[in-house]
Parts: sequence; C-alpha cells; structure tokens
Amino acid sequence: MINRELIRIKIVQLTYAYYQNGNRNLDVAEKELLFSLSKAYHLYHYLLALIVAVSKEARKHYEVERSRAEREGLPLPSSKFVDNKFAMQLEENKQLCDFISSQKQTWDDDIEFVRKLYSQVVQSNMYSEYMESADSSYEADREVWRKLYKALVMENDELDAVLEEKSLYWNDDKEIVDTFVLKTIKRFEPESDVNQELLPEYKDEEDKDFARKLFRATILNADQYQRYMSETSRNWDFSRLAYMDVVIMQIAIAEMLTFPNIPINVTINEYVDLAKVYSTSKSSGYINGMLDSIARYLINAGVLLKPIGEKPKKK
Repeated sequence: MINRELIRIKIVQLTYAYYQNGNRNLDVAEKELLFSLSKAYHLYHYLLALIVAVSKEARKHYEVERSRAEREGLPLPSSKFVDNKFAMQLEENKQLCDFISSQKQTWDDDIEFVRKLYSQVVQSNMYSEYMESADSSYEADREVWRKLYKALVMENDELDAVLEEKSLYWNDDKEIVDTFVLKTIKRFEPESDVNQELLPEYKDEEDKDFARKLFRATILNADQYQRYMSETSRNWDFSRLAYMDVVIMQIAIAEMLTFPNIPINVTINEYVDLAKVYSTSKSSGYINGMLDSIARYLINAGVLLKPIGEKPKKK
C-alpha cells in the first residue's frame, strides 16, 4: 500500500524536521521515517473500520425501528442497508478484525462522529437510490459503499479533525490513503469471504529499501548536493530560495544519483509537484528549472550516468 509518492512526502517532511532539530541523530530519524510510514498503514485499516462502524450504527437504528414497527403493528423497515453484503464481509474480514483487536483506538471513542456520518449517509441521494433499487447483487452493495466513501468520507473536514487528534502523522496521509481504501473496496469479491486480502503494507521490499536509501543519501551527502545547487544557480537567485526548496531539491538530487532506474524527468516532476504543496507559490517553477540545470550539469560532469529523457513538464 505504501507507495513511492507517500514515501517521498514523508522524506520531505522528515528531512525538513531533521534540520530543524538541534539534536540530529540519523538512526533515530530513520526509525521515525519508518514509523510514520507504518502509521499511514494504520490509517488505511482505520478508515476501513469506519465503514464497519457506520454499518453497526445502521444496525442499531434498524433494530429500534423494527421493534417499534412490531410493537405498533406497522410494516417492517427495509433491512437492505444493514444486510449489505460487502459491509458484512468487511466486518468479518480476518485481517481487519486482527488489526482492530490489536489497537487501543476504536471508533467507539468517536461514536458521535460515527452517528453523524450515518445520518449523512441516510440523507444522501446515493442511499435513497440504493434502497429504492431492486438490484440486490453483491456488486450493487459494494458500489454503494464506494460511492458513499467518495462523497462523504473523502474531503470531510470534521473527519480530518478527528483523525488529527488521534495522530499528527495522519495530517498529510489521508488523501493518498483514501485512494487505497477505494481500491480495496473495488478488489473485494464474495468468493473470498473472510479471507479477502487487504493491501500489504509495502507492495514489495524494494519500496522499503527505497525509503531508507533515499533518506540516508539525502542527509549523508547534503553538503555535496548543496554545492551542486550553488554551482548551477548562476541564472537563478539562489539567495532567495526558501529553505523548504533547498530540502526538496536536495532529496531530488539524492534520488537522481542513487536510483539509476528512475528516469530523471520522473524525479523532477515528482518533486516539482511536492514543491507546489509544501513550499511557496513560485517554488515549483524555480525548482523545475533548477533541477533541470543540475541534472544537465551532473550529466556533463560524468557524475550522473543516465539520460535526462523528456523535458520536465512546466508548472
């Protein structure tokens, strides 16, 4: 689940923090990096568990309505939503159950938020259309939760505030983790029953090594990388560079030099995008030009042994 986009984000954050910390210890910082990545994987499970929590809240409401209907001789309420086959499968999923049982934090601690989210679900057009539809297939059950998640869980400011109180690591993780939750919903199949596999923490061990190597190269070779910036900044006002820009370019240079299989233009584009999020409004254009110049300088000097490829995209 943890991909290189998320790894790059974490390394930008942790490298910046490393230089702001007066007591610098690379081994401690590396452990912090890996811990922050593991917290993103926790968030992935926690957001899947939110679907389960809302489903359980729906079941409580259904039982109250059914008891009232039986007592007053009224028609029984529809059980379609509480019998949603995807949600029931997710609730019984072995991997998710193991995760929930291992955690001190549960959605029971934020039951008021869960109740509010359930109320938003019931008031939504997606819920109404689902309840009125004659389609009772597994696919329809899975699809309504995909739609509900996109509409009510993503871009939810109140949820963001709840998550921020639980872990500072989750501030910048949710947008990426949301995409993996949606991917997981689409991957669920009824035949897998309780053994449906969730996404692994790392797609392969190479990504974990990528995180370690990139972070260490960034810190250990900082002086050399900053010299490269200085030597190629004649056409740029290096003195006006924001400190975050220096950090971002330092990591980009480390990636160019440490990972021969990653095209230069891919690296430049990734860090230009990060500059748009983490630095000033003018930083992306500056970093785009600077990294292009640095790459050409390193190639001409025989330090960087791969072609520059396509011209980096303009921002």
